[in-house]
Amino acid sequence: MTATEPILTVTDVYAGYIKDLNILQGINFKMYPGELVAVIGPNGAGKSTLAKAIFGLLTPNQGSITFQGKAIAGLKSNQIVKHGMCYVPQISNVFPSLSVEENLEMGAFTRRSGLQSLKERIYDAFPVLAERRRQRAGTLSGGERQQLAMGRALMLDPDLLILDEPSAALSPILVNEVFERIRQINSMGMAIMLVEQNARKALAMAHRGYVLDSGRDRFEGPGPDLLDDPKVGELYLGAASFHAGAGRNAPTPEPSSD
Repeated sequence: MTATEPILTVTDVYAGYIKDLNILQGINFKMYPGELVAVIGPNGAGKSTLAKAIFGLLTPNQGSITFQGKAIAGLKSNQIVKHGMCYVPQISNVFPSLSVEENLEMGAFTRRSGLQSLKERIYDAFPVLAERRRQRAGTLSGGERQQLAMGRALMLDPDLLILDEPSAALSPILVNEVFERIRQINSMGMAIMLVEQNARKALAMAHRGYVLDSGRDRFEGPGPDLLDDPKVGELYLGAASFHAGAGRNAPTPEPSSD
């Protein structure tokens, strides 16, 4: 799934948390409108760092980032949100003392109208949130909190949604539920950048994928193709015996973070 012009382009980006120590080593990355793009890689590869650099939580030391045709490298995240991008972090992504409905309303802080219709759209997409709309977010299960975090981001009706490790620490049943909601959101036409530890599930549902290693984009291609690529299997799983076609049946790697 591609369009003529990318919605997001990352070009030769170097970035890190300490001056002169770059985690990202010249990353190149792009997304097109409506795409679901998975970003995977071993522990410390720079996956979450890339997401944070794109969303303005980290200023690149070198390189350019354009979104919707506008240069955004160096902008703060609250400025980037206004351009139509939202980011859901792995942790601390809801207000536990507020109700589900109050969390959704907090997500629409830059909007002045249409809140009720947006809330109803979110409730349609996430039925469990409708059932628990009066419940405090802190009492939700991990999977329900993750759905609330996504729903809160969607209250801004963004053109691009960045999800940072949405399946982390969830049970297999809850992982399946969260991935189904991600698929559903993408089917409505929203572009999604999925930074994910569960490489197989992410690549199996992605239009395209990127494999990062040591801060570089090592592989890029259609998600199912990367899933069955023996070189990707060797890099991500450390299994030289990994062969084409085995990706869907091999054991899931341990959770990782950057």
